[in-house]
Amino acid sequence: MNWQQVCEHPTLKDLPFKIELNTYGQIIMSPSSNWHGSMQSRISILLHQLIDSGQAVSECSIRTSDNVKVADVAWLSDEFHSIHKFETPFTEAPEICVEILSPSNSSAEMTFRRALYFGAGAKEVWQCDQDGALSFYTPNGPIEESPICPAFPQRM
Repeated sequence: MNWQQVCEHPTLKDLPFKIELNTYGQIIMSPSSNWHGSMQSRISILLHQLIDSGQAVSECSIRTSDNVKVADVAWLSDEFHSIHKFETPFTEAPEICVEILSPSNSSAEMTFRRALYFGAGAKEVWQCDQDGALSFYTPNGPIEESPICPAFPQRM
């Protein structure tokens, strides 16, 4: 399947799962907890409060070298939005891509996802662990704070 088919398929529209496509066009589904949704909301709200322009998008679909991946939260600058509007999926990663870790996520999977987002053009990738601690990354590796949003707390 391609992403447009997934988005338009009547039986997939209202599933309570995060849906992504792997390299082979196969659907990958991950259930989401209420804690996960709460963290998405809190991160989105804080981004809006701390950055003067741009916007946060939850469940942001991004075309990567491994097909479509969905960042839990992404930050789009006004410039990014003026170029891409709300194309679905984005053909380039927004400046910040945030992953909220679930118990099923492995370290290898998160390293792979970071590489995919950076390969698609992300400037930063953030990870929020089960304790609410945030880790910030650029393509050069881990950093202490976000250059785009330095006031963002390291713990939610």
